[in-house]
Amino acid sequence: MSSFDSHLHGPVLVIGTGLLGASVGLGLRLKGYTVYLSDISPTTEAVAEDIGAGLSLRSLEGQERGSGSDLEPQLVVVAAPPDVTAELVISALNRYPKAFVIDIASVKSEILDRVLASKADSSRYLGTHPMAGREKSGPVAARGELFSARPWVLCEHPLVRPELVKLAQQVATELGSTITHLDAVEHDQTVALISHVPQVMSSLLASRLQDTPLYALGLAGQGLRDTTRIAASDPGLWVQILAANAQPVVQSLYGVREDLERLIATLEAPTEPGSRLDIAQLISEGNHGVARIPGKHGGSPGAFAQLTVLVDDTPGTLARLLAEIGELGVNLEDLRLEHSPGAQVGMAELSVNPNEHEKLIEDLTSRGWKVVT
Repeated sequence: MSSFDSHLHGPVLVIGTGLLGASVGLGLRLKGYTVYLSDISPTTEAVAEDIGAGLSLRSLEGQERGSGSDLEPQLVVVAAPPDVTAELVISALNRYPKAFVIDIASVKSEILDRVLASKADSSRYLGTHPMAGREKSGPVAARGELFSARPWVLCEHPLVRPELVKLAQQVATELGSTITHLDAVEHDQTVALISHVPQVMSSLLASRLQDTPLYALGLAGQGLRDTTRIAASDPGLWVQILAANAQPVVQSLYGVREDLERLIATLEAPTEPGSRLDIAQLISEGNHGVARIPGKHGGSPGAFAQLTVLVDDTPGTLARLLAEIGELGVNLEDLRLEHSPGAQVGMAELSVNPNEHEKLIEDLTSRGWKVVT
């Protein structure tokens, strides 16, 4: 078997054992592959080993601290913050001349440019990006199924070896992901709009809440929670992401600024002729945009019908609701939960096939559930 065989047989070395790196290790271990772990933090590396993500290089008998000098991995996965990813990729290419190297950072162009400019063998490098994550960080938040049913983007470049592309596809598939191919520039432009700008907008909105009285925040509904949820993300990581992908983000923010200035101008004179129409058009444009976001099985979320069921905040009540929906033979397309502050009741917003909507309302009502339509 050649050193660059496209079939994954291992071992795999994961450099960086935070949420994503440890999740890669867990997922590959579950598939039976040998995984080694390396992290600049001994504690983080040890925790990742303790949860079963792989074997810590520091624990290998006779090794210098974290050197891994005798290891010959087939594949190196660099799962480090964006500002150090290129350096680690180049180091891995030089240290392990028989290995392929991929990274899973959330920006691609700057890393690729630095690798290509180095003296390392860039034909053994491929930038990738699994579009998965959690608001929690670190190896304790890692899950082997984190990438299941999530897109995994492969960013090929002219020098990359075809067998490496096949190997990366296999890794992503083994971890349950769906494969998407984009070049590095197109990737960065895409994630700027669908990931990075939403983070910025959420953080900007949440920053307005810093001096808001608590009694006012107590009136907040699910809309505020939905739009500020990702504002809880790690500031240090987002400094790196936004700095590395600044220009694509700025281009998207220019468009946001134009729409915001347009809305401000309209609301400064809301009774002027045409103002109400302009407001309606802005909201309608948002309707059209959100309708284009794929829902379950790639369809539009708007293709489903919604109903809301009041659920007592007691153990087992939600589970009983879901079980009864299953007994009724209805396939649940989506589920969102909302809690009323200070009330011992929650609201389960259900999405179902429109053909089952009215019948489900009748059946749940007859079973004693309070349904709001």
